[in-house]
Amino acid sequence: MIATLLSFAFLAQVIRIAVPYALAAMGGAITERAGVIDLAIEAKLLFGAFAAAACAHATGSAWAGVAGGMAAGMAVTAVQLYASLGLRADQVIVGVALNVIALGGTRFLLQLVYHEGANSPPVLNFGNAVVANPLVWIAFAAACGLPFAIKRTRWGLRLRAAGDRPDALTAVGVAPHRPRIAAALVGGALAGAGGAQLTLAVGGFVADMSGGRGYIALAMVILSGWRPWLAAVACVGIAFAEAFRISLQVNGVGIPHELAQLVPYVLTLVVLAGAGGKYGKPPRSLGKL
Repeated sequence: MIATLLSFAFLAQVIRIAVPYALAAMGGAITERAGVIDLAIEAKLLFGAFAAAACAHATGSAWAGVAGGMAAGMAVTAVQLYASLGLRADQVIVGVALNVIALGGTRFLLQLVYHEGANSPPVLNFGNAVVANPLVWIAFAAACGLPFAIKRTRWGLRLRAAGDRPDALTAVGVAPHRPRIAAALVGGALAGAGGAQLTLAVGGFVADMSGGRGYIALAMVILSGWRPWLAAVACVGIAFAEAFRISLQVNGVGIPHELAQLVPYVLTLVVLAGAGGKYGKPPRSLGKL
């Protein structure tokens, strides 16, 4: 078992598993840093995964699947922003509603487009590739680039002001909604890309394939103190636990499948409880219009 954990194959598996978690968590982190509560990460993953399958199947290109997943994540974000900022609906309720819609909506789309209730036809995909998978590099670039963008660019300055001091933006003639919309759309694209990874790693969409990853990603956002790069690192830890669980099952360790499936969720609860609430302060205007 130790030899397995130290192998390149195991490391590659950890990276592949971490990508959707990390992209979703980084997307949620910048959305919330701008002051918008993002409980709809699960919906962005699911719709992104379905759109990736649909685009890849229609065009015969996995790259089109990546673009479709990102576009779907942005589309879900647009609905979220319209309801939250435009109609001034409760942001928590909007997020939960979108997640519920995604569960039923993707099944409906499967039936409508492919006359299947559980999975899409096979699509061109990146499979087990790591170096040749553009989504791995998108996740890496986001983890490295977002901290710089948030700290050193005007976009990042306005993003942070929208989350902490929207009155300062108003004082200089900038409506707080504008940087919030810009940040949330970028976050939606990242989460949608995470959904695309779910599909393009296995070659097709399966109903409910996000499996609660959006909620784990949100927990990592809180644990990281709303810092995108640290959220990505935390997601690697979750991916390690999931890869370890798969290795246990492959090697025939006597753990029931249903119990093994709980490992990432139990680990998330343990880490959050162990942190003792010391996650860092949330943006002061989070959820406030």
